[in-house]
Amino acid sequence: MKADRFPVIVHNRGKKMRKKTYTACSRMAAIFLAAVLILTGCGTGAGESSSTGSKETQTTEADDTKTEGQQENDTADTEETDETDDAKETESTSDSETSYLTDAPDAPEVSGLNCQGKLKLDYAECYDVYYYENDYQLIDVHDSAQYLLVPEGAEAPEGLDDSIIVLQKPLDKIYLAASSTMALFRALDSLDNIKMSGIDASGWYIEEAKQAMEDGSIVFAGKYSEPDYELLVNSGCNLAIESTMILHTPKVQEMIEQMGIPVFTDRSSYENHPLGRTEWIKVYAEMVDKRDEAKAFFDEQAKVISDLKDFKNTEKTVAFFYISSDGSVVVRKPTDYVPKMIEIAGGRYVPTQVDSEEETKRSSVPMTMEEFYTQAIDADYLVYNGTIDDPINSVDELLQKSELFADFKAVKEGNVWCAGKYLYQATDIVGNMITDLHLMLTDGDESQMTFITKIN
Repeated sequence: MKADRFPVIVHNRGKKMRKKTYTACSRMAAIFLAAVLILTGCGTGAGESSSTGSKETQTTEADDTKTEGQQENDTADTEETDETDDAKETESTSDSETSYLTDAPDAPEVSGLNCQGKLKLDYAECYDVYYYENDYQLIDVHDSAQYLLVPEGAEAPEGLDDSIIVLQKPLDKIYLAASSTMALFRALDSLDNIKMSGIDASGWYIEEAKQAMEDGSIVFAGKYSEPDYELLVNSGCNLAIESTMILHTPKVQEMIEQMGIPVFTDRSSYENHPLGRTEWIKVYAEMVDKRDEAKAFFDEQAKVISDLKDFKNTEKTVAFFYISSDGSVVVRKPTDYVPKMIEIAGGRYVPTQVDSEEETKRSSVPMTMEEFYTQAIDADYLVYNGTIDDPINSVDELLQKSELFADFKAVKEGNVWCAGKYLYQATDIVGNMITDLHLMLTDGDESQMTFITKIN
């Protein structure tokens, strides 16, 4: 931990030392003054000086009349108080340094560096952050890769495992192709670290991102599958943040890495809890040295979710899906963060079954229309996921995708809804979506909804 992280503690300790010195000096001055007054015969002088001298003399004499044992006790009391204060300050310092850490028996070995612990996480399950001496951090993205954050001006340790990807700070020229992470950088007040985007201005629903692209502080560098390699190199790009979509174009990732640009794959969409997705802000905070800001923001969002815990279950069922270009129905796996949001909002998610164990490793699961029909025909609500596919504007548009939807209970009863594009980018305000779903389930005021709209 850097010494400048705790300026207040250092200042207070210095203040206490000055207080000790002042006390000792005052006592010596009083004794000296009393002696002068006695020798010079000025103790009976008139006015303010006489009064002051008399009082100081009395105080000194009172001290002198104490027994040696009493004086030793006073000294011991003072020293004990000071030691207690020191202990409190040391404890405070220790707490400040380690409050975010937990034991790390599983810490990856980093050549030449000792692990000090790993980041305490409340909801996220898809990553860990390990802390090593000299301000090195290792980000372990599960089922993906490990990344070593190297402090500015330092070098990667010799003998580092070749599988560990080095991220050299400062990471201030980022190519952001994972749209879900932009809101987290905004929450950290770190949009300045992003210089290139995989989405053009028209594709952003985050106003600050759109404005940054319009004024040129962030430039369009091609979408994830077709980046402008020349622009990335000429701009000095030092990190490409990709979504898992990059896994479908491995040659693109390979090309970026061959140019010396590390690729970080965001897997926040694989989290099982909505706050797990939001907790990825702590990953990006380590990249831009905003750990305290990330904690404060996340704690605030966690409180929003906590305040929603009293939503009563309505026992109403909700299907969340979209239709892919090949006609299959793409749903979220039952353990995904979207079903969890529906549960918190007071509903039940359908469908509840997927075909294979392999498919459950993905956040989105394709089903045939017939399979979806069987499990969701009696769903009380249909919510069309327009975050990936284009949103639907009418029930007729839904029926054009499949005539079988005419048989669905939700279609017959007029309970078809659509989530807009903004939802997937709004990683920082998941509580709003839960509130929307709750309002939907309880026939609440549609004008108070942020992400979903009713389709007629």
